[in-house]
Amino acid sequence: MKTQKWISNFLHICVLVLSVFLVISISIDSFRGQGIEYYDQPRFLKTQVIICVVFLLDFFVELFMSERKWRYLLTHILFFFVSIPYLWIIHRMGFEFFSPKAAYMLQYIPLVRGGYALAMVVGWITSNRAADLFATYLITLMASVYFASLVFFMFEQGVNPGVTAYSDALWWAAMDVTTVGSNISPVSVEGRILAVVLAALGMMMFPIFTVYITSLITHKHNAGQTDPNAAAPDSGSQS
Repeated sequence: MKTQKWISNFLHICVLVLSVFLVISISIDSFRGQGIEYYDQPRFLKTQVIICVVFLLDFFVELFMSERKWRYLLTHILFFFVSIPYLWIIHRMGFEFFSPKAAYMLQYIPLVRGGYALAMVVGWITSNRAADLFATYLITLMASVYFASLVFFMFEQGVNPGVTAYSDALWWAAMDVTTVGSNISPVSVEGRILAVVLAALGMMMFPIFTVYITSLITHKHNAGQTDPNAAAPDSGSQS
């Protein structure tokens, strides 16, 4: 049992590290200004295939070690589908009906698997479930803002006069997720869809932070009232 747990933890760390590497690779290629067509470069395809193979290995190893394999398969089947190297398949099969924009979005799919591994690692570090949940949501929100800004920058640069640098896209994403809004309005269809999704995500995420902080303050207040070492009222002798 300990050996299986060690193997599972090791694979989760590998998935997380490779996910970070994939994020860096996507970011570097995007900032180089190569456009959305860079996805069919042999170097990027080879990198993503290797990463997806490791993700699939993690899925099948955990499936093999699981005592209830059908239950694991039903509850983790999503991780199998997001680990498939879709870009490599499209490139090899020559599917021309996939537009460059659609293919560009497919490269983000494996990062869903990395998000789960990140949640597992955060669970090892944090001391309680509330802190684990809060840290996971906070990292998810920050990652969502970053990826949204990256996609917005790729689709809006050159067609949106308000997006002249990546900092403009990052500012737009940060303001949109808070539902405050900014002076930059999306022009492309993809940008408009992203604006709706990001605003909806912000409306779901921020109340969780409020509930967590309120719960933390209430817990500390109640703990102070029930502290047995708290100073007792003075019961001096009566005259």
